[in-house]
Amino acid sequence: MLLFTPGPTPTPEFVRLAMSAPTIHHRTQEFEEIFATTRNLLKEMLKTQEVLMLASSGSGAMEACVTSLCENKLLSINSGKFGERFGKIANSFGIPCVEIKNPWDIPASLDSVMEALNNNPEIDAFCIQACESAGGLRHPYEIIAKAIKDFNPEIMVIVDGITAMGVEPLDVSCVDALIGGSQKAFMLPPGMSIIGLSQKAIEKIERRNVGFYFNLKTELKNQIKNTTAWTAPTTIIIGLCAFLQEAKKIGFENIYQDTKARSLACDMALEGINLKIYPTIPALAMTTIADEQSDEIRKILKNEFSVNVAGGQDHLKGKIFRINHMGMVPLSEISWVINAIELSLEKLGRRKFNGFANQIFLEQYYKIKNQG
Repeated sequence: MLLFTPGPTPTPEFVRLAMSAPTIHHRTQEFEEIFATTRNLLKEMLKTQEVLMLASSGSGAMEACVTSLCENKLLSINSGKFGERFGKIANSFGIPCVEIKNPWDIPASLDSVMEALNNNPEIDAFCIQACESAGGLRHPYEIIAKAIKDFNPEIMVIVDGITAMGVEPLDVSCVDALIGGSQKAFMLPPGMSIIGLSQKAIEKIERRNVGFYFNLKTELKNQIKNTTAWTAPTTIIIGLCAFLQEAKKIGFENIYQDTKARSLACDMALEGINLKIYPTIPALAMTTIADEQSDEIRKILKNEFSVNVAGGQDHLKGKIFRINHMGMVPLSEISWVINAIELSLEKLGRRKFNGFANQIFLEQYYKIKNQG
């Protein structure tokens, strides 16, 4: 079965082999050396002042960032299940929250953010997704983050980059916390989150000293010494170290370019056989197709072509399907997926299969890849 859901993504053999070594204790020099290598590679990749690795899903890192960096009032963008989560976290801790709600295919607008900031001078933190994976939407977080910092540099900008980290080069010049997850572009099992931090975020974390398990001050104190406050997810960190070492050999920029070529070419290929891209601004992490026969297409893909893609949630259940592009995806596999989708349409009596989608995909993939 080809796993093409936008998380968890498949784990490559070289990562599985690294994680299959005998378990080591997390309070040893051996593990501290692996931890140090991983930390340094993450900092090189993310270009942030500091990085943290937490034994939690991405939601744990979201909670830690909200509680540590928001003191007065939160402003959040809700264009899907994951934007909605920031507001739910704030509400669960009694943190006042202003939420800007959009349809799941519409990105955040700068005007709405600036209006909220002008109307709520107490806001001291802002949360947004780089990619809202509920609908495959890309937010212009860089533009909004810069405008916020120009308005008030003390406002903490928190970016959920869980389905963007490792997919594209992320501008962190105006970002205070960038959140990632192990089971996305890093192609690891679920269970670990990553936070890249700015110097301003570090200073606020040090001053506030909030929480127990998700106390980022405690984690910073330990992780700069190449250990963790609590039991580390040792096996996942070993796998992440192996992944990052391989990614550095390939070149982070080369991985970004390949992902971009695969993603854009896939979008064009499926549009070429009259399928509709759902979000108005698609993210590179996935191709999201709006189709009333989404469930039937997914069933055929799984049962007849051994391809597992994701469906929609809430009001989009049965109305979209999502194809992953995160990670080191072999060209032959995404090519098979595109052929399988076209064959599925033939089985549903919608168009005769002629390989046109894959022709478009390969032509566009090499064209975009060669553009550099």
